[in-house]
Amino acid sequence: MLKNNLVKKILSTFFIVGSLALGAKEYIASGEGYNGSIQVKVEVENKAIKNIEVVKHEESNFTKRAMKTISEEIIANQSLDVDNVAGATYTSEGLKSAVGKAVAMAGVTLKKLDKSIVKNEELKDISTDVVVVGGGGAGLSAAIAANENGAKVILLEKMAMVGGNTNYATGGINAANTDLQKKLGIEDSEELFYQDTMKGGKNLNNKSLVKKMTDESKNAVSWLIEKGTDLTEVSFSGGQSVKRIHRPTGGKAVGPVIVDALNSTLEKKGIEIRTNSEVVKILKKDGKITGVVVKKGDKQYEISAKAVVMATGGFGANPEMVTKYNPALEGFGSTNNPAITGEGIKLVVDAGGALIDMKEIQTHPTVVHNKSDMITESVRGEGAILVNRDGQRFINELETRDVVSKAELSQKGKSAFLVFDQGVRENLSAINGYVKKGLTVQADTLEELAKKIGVNSVELTKTLNKYNEFVKNKEDLDFAKKGLPRALVTGPFYAIEVSPAIHHTMGGVHINDRTEVLGEDGKVIEGLYAAGEITGGVHGANRIGGNAVTDIVVFGKIAGENSANFIKK
Repeated sequence: MLKNNLVKKILSTFFIVGSLALGAKEYIASGEGYNGSIQVKVEVENKAIKNIEVVKHEESNFTKRAMKTISEEIIANQSLDVDNVAGATYTSEGLKSAVGKAVAMAGVTLKKLDKSIVKNEELKDISTDVVVVGGGGAGLSAAIAANENGAKVILLEKMAMVGGNTNYATGGINAANTDLQKKLGIEDSEELFYQDTMKGGKNLNNKSLVKKMTDESKNAVSWLIEKGTDLTEVSFSGGQSVKRIHRPTGGKAVGPVIVDALNSTLEKKGIEIRTNSEVVKILKKDGKITGVVVKKGDKQYEISAKAVVMATGGFGANPEMVTKYNPALEGFGSTNNPAITGEGIKLVVDAGGALIDMKEIQTHPTVVHNKSDMITESVRGEGAILVNRDGQRFINELETRDVVSKAELSQKGKSAFLVFDQGVRENLSAINGYVKKGLTVQADTLEELAKKIGVNSVELTKTLNKYNEFVKNKEDLDFAKKGLPRALVTGPFYAIEVSPAIHHTMGGVHINDRTEVLGEDGKVIEGLYAAGEITGGVHGANRIGGNAVTDIVVFGKIAGENSANFIKK
């Protein structure tokens, strides 16, 4: 009996620390991720890791892909000394910690990784039809479209996994006159979408690009659904006249859903993806693009190609570059993936490309104060309001991002509180993630909430009562907000302190509506295409929420199609 009790005690101890040997070959261990514990099962054979399975976690869709990438790197190198995935540092470290505990139980000693060593076959000069540089939404769309139009494609991504800034897209994709809108009885048109986008961009937008984007938006949504993307709901977002932002079921973040669908499509089609591969030069001869130079580790090689699509994103995570083009934004935080640092823009300039609208840099108004966590615009679209420290509304919450950002900065403390109720939370699953991360303040009553966030409880209650009357009468008499989906009456109530941060760079490479890159002389650089946030002109002086995803899919797809057709000439 004593012996049995001792065994039970030892096993209980293993459970407490998160580690339990399951036999001769399989071991379970846990590490702490971003949202909670990450539990892995590690299979060991002949003193080496054979397989890593994540059996339990609370991470997001984006970080699920990061865990897969890290696991594959650990197994391939038999080492924990692999790079974290950008934007998923806590998840990466949590997974590596869990694997480290498991292999320690197995008595396995992993090696130190020499990161200067790169397999020789990865360094050979090769050739292809089309090279796509950047594995975010625009690059993935371009690679698929080029492949579907008969081209042999290689996609290059400088980070360890694809997705880029698209992994952070939360709200949805704007599109007009779609089948889903018609089904839901929403009257919309490409022309209205065009007018909203021009107005939102203060009419600085390139009209040809906006017309192409708005005309093709419904086809982009159909194309994404065909590729397996869940887009089943339509809601409001800032700057839109009607419900136009298409999103996944339950209001899940749209970016990871799109990346998952497009990445799966690439894998099914057998399109070659090379990660940890940074392009350092665009090759050009006699005025025509001939390929790229790729850096892998500390070695370089060339890929010859008849066409190159640049889809490397903007420069929102490069504070020096942001300040260079807009000094007023010095010191601002950023919501961007750490990889979005503008090198692709510099490469295009070196290849003779022109730039446009570089000073036009957007802040997102609902970023957690003093942090980089962005709160999706859909929270306001579902009915949340913004209040100041006096407990009062001060702006139409669905105004364009620049207007809302400016209004917040004029309040005491240069921040505001996003306030909503359980009804909003139940209609937008993204909020569950904010609650789990501890970004929200929660209370059973408005009075208790006001006390917790330090605002006037009498004024906050008056503000909510007044707003709820507006909802009841379907008219916002204070700020003329369109779209009043629900009264805020159901406890518990929530608040998040928010302020603006760098979110999107509207300026970039100058293209035409065929996504061909233009030189300083306005002429096309043959064989060079660009799509997504690397480009300028689409959004003018301000990007409307939901238009970035439309931009990357519409123009990514066009770039893929036209680059594939170009090589047939």
